[in-house]
Amino acid sequence: MPELAVGGKKIELNEEGFMVRPEEWTEDIALVLASEEEGLETLTEDHWKVINYIREYYQQKNLAPMVRKVCKNSGFSLKYIFKLFPSGPAKGACKLAGLPKPDGCV
Repeated sequence: MPELAVGGKKIELNEEGFMVRPEEWTEDIALVLASEEEGLETLTEDHWKVINYIREYYQQKNLAPMVRKVCKNSGFSLKYIFKLFPSGPAKGACKLAGLPKPDGCV
């Protein structure tokens, strides 16, 4: 299984780059995942707004929010969210938020 080195600690990823143990997530891990898994040079305030919403929703409901909820809560259009997360809100944003791969995500 692939691993990601962050701050001297090895983080286990599944074959698609999602964290195996979401409880280990930190902002530093998100930054490394952004760079190494998603090809993003930096995470802006808008990235963090989406990531933090997804994490909070997941912690409350134990599932990732539907894309419509992400758009509504963040105030961002779907087109803009795809600009922030080129691999998509389900795959890219959830991966950076440390969530497991969402159901229905191809």
